[in-house]
Amino acid sequence: MRGLRWMAPAAVLAAGCGLLAGCGGTAASGADAQSITLYNGQHVQTAQNLVSAFEKATGITVNIRSDDEDTLADQIVTEGSHSPADVFLTENSPPLESLQAKGLLAKVNSSTLGHVPARFSSPQGDWVGVSARVSVLIYNPSLISASKLPAKVSQLADPQYKGKLALAPQETDFQPIVTSYLRAYGQAATQRWLKAIQANAGGHIYPDNETIADEVNRGAVAFGIVNQYYWYRMRAEIGASSTHAQITHFAPGDPGYVIDVSGAGVLKSSTHQAAAQKFLAFIVSKQGQEIIADPSKSISYEYPIGSGVTTQAGETPFSQLQPYPITIAELGDGSTAIALMRQAGLL
Repeated sequence: MRGLRWMAPAAVLAAGCGLLAGCGGTAASGADAQSITLYNGQHVQTAQNLVSAFEKATGITVNIRSDDEDTLADQIVTEGSHSPADVFLTENSPPLESLQAKGLLAKVNSSTLGHVPARFSSPQGDWVGVSARVSVLIYNPSLISASKLPAKVSQLADPQYKGKLALAPQETDFQPIVTSYLRAYGQAATQRWLKAIQANAGGHIYPDNETIADEVNRGAVAFGIVNQYYWYRMRAEIGASSTHAQITHFAPGDPGYVIDVSGAGVLKSSTHQAAAQKFLAFIVSKQGQEIIADPSKSISYEYPIGSGVTTQAGETPFSQLQPYPITIAELGDGSTAIALMRQAGLL
């Protein structure tokens, strides 16, 4: 996530925790009142709606500092044991995996981890998965037909797509695709592919996925790679009649067909461990996941992955997705992908 973030008015938020395990049942008051600081790399409105509902349910105040997730991860490393952050919420797993490798995250309560399928959380239990998105091609049918689009991510390097492809390599969302390609084809092939897609993109290398979606939609470029929710957010923002772009998946099992996981962890240095753990428990609880599932509450259009909640948006059901089989651990901390993109001149 970089640059623009589509904003919307605050949505109607849910009531108290009720039977939610780990939320304390009733709002705290008086001497029990607490506050935590959230370093937020997620979209602002999604975090704000989750925080508002959590504050209402528990009485715990959450101070939000929002920025790009890679910037916040670097800040946490720099701050070390003196970081004011209690919780780090991200759009992708690599920043959390990076902090985990540096020993900066506390273990997540097992009851919280139990709300999410294990494959979507830290294998070591240091952070919990919150939501998911899937990579897609966004294209303008007036410039390229669906039948002419690449079915495989490797085909993005084909000369026929020169001047037609849009990329946002600075986006942390792009790192998992590079890592997936690397796992499938090896380092030498990945380096060649990166240089070829850079050449094909030419003047259509943009700072963020929102710009790709906008440029494709207005017909400035034929197609690009984004996560699916950027198209749904754009349509919600500008209206169906103004949405000219469409989206499609890569071929089932292709390395370009990647599920990204948004997650959250508690900083080991936090002096508010109990309250921070309550926040993690809340956002993967039924109430928290329903905020993510309902676009009228968060305009998230991400897939909820906890507490058995499913999306209410009209998108391909999560259970029907056919992504490349790469694990959270294999996606790693993104450092190799970043190094390869720098070598190719994309960063």
